[in-house]
Amino acid sequence: MTLSMPQAMACFAPSLPLAVAYSGGADSTALLLACARQWPGHVHAVHVHHGLQAAADDFEQHCRAVCDRLAVPLAVLAVDARHRPGQSPEDAARRARYQAFERFVAGDGSAVRSMALAQHADDQVETVLLALSRGAGLPGLSGMVADWTHGGILFHRPLLQVAGAEIRRWLTEQEVCWIEDPSNTDERFTRNRIRLQVLPALQACFPQFRDTFARSAAHAAQAQALLLELAAQDLDQVGSPPEIRKLQTLSSARLANVLRHWLQTTHQASPSAAQLDALMRQIAACTTRGHRLHLKVANGFCTRRGGVLDWYNPAVSTSSQSP
Repeated sequence: MTLSMPQAMACFAPSLPLAVAYSGGADSTALLLACARQWPGHVHAVHVHHGLQAAADDFEQHCRAVCDRLAVPLAVLAVDARHRPGQSPEDAARRARYQAFERFVAGDGSAVRSMALAQHADDQVETVLLALSRGAGLPGLSGMVADWTHGGILFHRPLLQVAGAEIRRWLTEQEVCWIEDPSNTDERFTRNRIRLQVLPALQACFPQFRDTFARSAAHAAQAQALLLELAAQDLDQVGSPPEIRKLQTLSSARLANVLRHWLQTTHQASPSAAQLDALMRQIAACTTRGHRLHLKVANGFCTRRGGVLDWYNPAVSTSSQSP
């Protein structure tokens, strides 16, 4: 069920002091204002200067002016958010932001106990639609979580059940200004095309789409939690590194599940669907001691080492197996 701004903030109980990621846009402005009013003297603002737009310096000055009026201390963190070949600009910027948050908490923000981000219900729908467009599995279809820990920081998304229009309506009532990022209307970015073209169509056809998408995401998250629980149990049985003979006793669904879990948790490797299918076929074919297995999986290779399955990245010297 979507909530109003006051309802969402009434449900939010973070550890204090609290940092708020503040871009100067409507969503983060509303979150910062609500938090500053609810916990005066216990809120910090963190502005990440990406340096990717000519207006970035103007964004910073706006944020400084707003924080001065709210009597909220502001930390400005400069990052290099340029994307590498093959990396999306959005992913590069996101990674740079989280690294900056970690630096802040390790340094000037060492007293901070938690951090709040301003993603809202429309952002959740966009995330699920992007996952669907990529053919993602349950982790992608689960959307964004409301609370999680990363780099020793407890993150919160208290506005995840608030529609974007409700946030702007509330902020207008408070007579607080915000800035519009011109990149938000650039339809070269898929997320912007979804926001500007798809969400209005969904609103016209399915007015309750935010609630129904949220329920579907919650169902996917619950199913994924069960799969992770089963994968952990199966990994205990097959070992780590897993014994090929024991892997061969699993059904195809459980085999795929435990392989994904082992690769992700042990090696931080995420195989594509095609790579996982090929790996499962090779495991089934390992019926003789001399059967050789060597497959590209994520940014490394899966190999056979005696009776067990191994994975290594040739660019990093941390594998238990050399090719």
